[in-house]
Amino acid sequence: MTAAPDNRHITLIGAGLAGAVLATLLVQRGWRVDVYEKRGDPRVQGYGGGRSINLALAERGRHALRLAGADDAVMKHAVMMRGRMVHFLDGRTDLQRYGRDDSEVIWSVHRGELNVVLLDIAERAGARLHFDRGLSGVDFDARIATFTDPRDASTHQAAFESLVGADGAGSALRAAMTKEIALGDRIESLGHSYKELEIPPARDGSFSIEPNALHIWPRGRYMCIALPNDERTFTVTLFLPNEGDPSFATVRDGAEARALFQRDFADALPLIPNLETDFERNPTGILATLTLDRWHLDGRAVLLGDAAHAMVPFHGQGMNCAFEDCVALAEQLDAQPDRASAFAAFQADRLPNARAIQQMALENYLEMRDRVDDDDYLLQRALERELAQRHPDRFMPRYAMVTFHRIPYATAFERGRQQRELLVDLTRGHASLDTLDWSAVDTAVRERLSPLPVDA
Repeated sequence: MTAAPDNRHITLIGAGLAGAVLATLLVQRGWRVDVYEKRGDPRVQGYGGGRSINLALAERGRHALRLAGADDAVMKHAVMMRGRMVHFLDGRTDLQRYGRDDSEVIWSVHRGELNVVLLDIAERAGARLHFDRGLSGVDFDARIATFTDPRDASTHQAAFESLVGADGAGSALRAAMTKEIALGDRIESLGHSYKELEIPPARDGSFSIEPNALHIWPRGRYMCIALPNDERTFTVTLFLPNEGDPSFATVRDGAEARALFQRDFADALPLIPNLETDFERNPTGILATLTLDRWHLDGRAVLLGDAAHAMVPFHGQGMNCAFEDCVALAEQLDAQPDRASAFAAFQADRLPNARAIQQMALENYLEMRDRVDDDDYLLQRALERELAQRHPDRFMPRYAMVTFHRIPYATAFERGRQQRELLVDLTRGHASLDTLDWSAVDTAVRERLSPLPVDA
């Protein structure tokens, strides 16, 4: 057993992205940090692929990385994405920018590369990393955690003062906490799943398609996306319903996947030479939303990131939200008189914001697969851009509030709802912006929208 803990020691469960960032932030603040991870060290054995949707790094995430001294190292592996490159069924493409210009973009990063960079930084900062240690039991009264080595099933115990669960949607710490207290956990399946594929570099080593975009093939009830990697590949993700036609119930092997692509994603098919192999080899990923009513067990344990609020990936905010959690928890541990108060304040601050981004992520899936090629949607997007220029103090697209700023998610969600209603009302009965009465439009904006909140 390890030595008895002290009041500036904290134990993190999970050495993924959030665990590594939180470890670094806490060490910087004078905490002694031990991190336990059930997997082996990815810096030694490599990162297991096939399950990872590429990550979209945005301002909230970069803010946390700057605080952790990691932004420069991470950005060496990031590829800029200016917007959505929509691939229509007839072969046409259209770039729909995320922001006004290249100052408002998101960045594609590979989960495996990012994890390695962040682990190196956490270890250099002074965090102690323990791999092949899966949490298998917790005695909360005695404050003893038991870990099992998956290689030989040996067990190891460690005393703790507090446990922080950064161990993902299948959190072992959350499972242990539910034996002590009701967390009100609910899992809502999307009814859709995903499969990872890959576009390799072109024969000359360059990107096969436009590198600075998130490519999307929207097809109503389903879609395909592709995000660039710094080695000039693209991580492709096919999203299908679990039932119906087409679905993962009808597209079951490589040959059926090829037939689907020939019919619905014809321009993508030549880009994916290993389609059949990737489809059959890579696991089918589950898409679901996890909500909890409670994230902490007094001062003994607290959850963050996917362990507390897993979401579907369609707003690209899961990682960014988790990194924001890390900053918030580190700040509350500094600001509050004890851990129980810090954990309670952290939950009070972050839970409503997590609920808001979970809802926005679900809405964004509908938008991406159903609306990006819809005429009404495109007209509203055009008006949205115009109003953002005409009334920058009152109108900011919800996507911009979420992605390019650190306005609280809950604020962005409510403000976005008000703005969407305004866009629908102003474009009703119009086929283009040319027929709008701009004087009436400007008046409506001033009457219905208060000045925007100041960014965080």
